[in-house]
Order: sequence, then C-alpha cells, then structure tokens
Amino acid sequence: MSLRHYRTPEVKPAPVNADINVTPLVDVCLVLLIIFMVITPLLQKGVDVALPSTGLPDKIPEGEKQLTVAIKMDGSIFIGPDWIPKNQVQTKLKTIKTESPQKEIVVKGDKRLKYKDVREVMRMLNDAGFTNVGLITMKKES
Repeated sequence: MSLRHYRTPEVKPAPVNADINVTPLVDVCLVLLIIFMVITPLLQKGVDVALPSTGLPDKIPEGEKQLTVAIKMDGSIFIGPDWIPKNQVQTKLKTIKTESPQKEIVVKGDKRLKYKDVREVMRMLNDAGFTNVGLITMKKES
C-alpha cells in the first residue's frame, strides 16, 4: 500500500473591497419615507376645513382638555370627529360642559362661511357655559 500525497491548492485571500454598501441605507430611507407618507395626512386632527389665514396667529399647545368644534362650508357642525345636527348642538355642548367643566374649546370655521354662522356657534358655546374659546387659523404665507 502506497500513500500518495495530494497537494491542496493554495487559497489566496479575496481582495479587499473598499466600496460602501449602500443597499441597507437605501432600504432604511425608503421605509422612513413610507412611514412619513402614511402619517402626514393623519397629523391634522378632526374635520378637514379650509382655515382662514392671519399674519401672526398665536400658538396654543394642544392638550387633553381641548375640544375642537368645526364648521364646514355647508354649515354642518362637528364636535370632535362627530357630526351633530344643528338643533342638537346646544344640548350636546351643555352635556360636555357638565361632564368636564375645564374643557377648552377651539373653533375651526371654514373661511368661506359667513361670519354670522361662526358667531352663532360661538353664541351656543357661550350659552353652554364655555368662556375659554379660541379660533384656529393658518399662518399667512408670504
């Protein structure tokens, strides 16, 4: 019996690759882009209303005790996300006031509405006992 020696071929190390692999970076950026595209429309709370614009609107931080009353162009009134018939708005506001008297109200009135429609809702808010009422506006673009 004879033994043969087999010679294994020399294994040369692979050359060093100095290029940056950007595939993981692109994947992360695309995921972030998709997340922002999905979340951005959800940032505006409540009902979609064309807001009037002013020069320097005051910024009031949103909080748990803030409630939005929106008035759309057709005159429909929304308290939070819920549509309330005009003849039931006063009783709904009084109920909210008795349940949580510290609520702050902000009114989103469509800029195409007549002022009397917004004034009527503000009168209902005042009659219900809300004294801290604000109007939401957009900053005028220059």
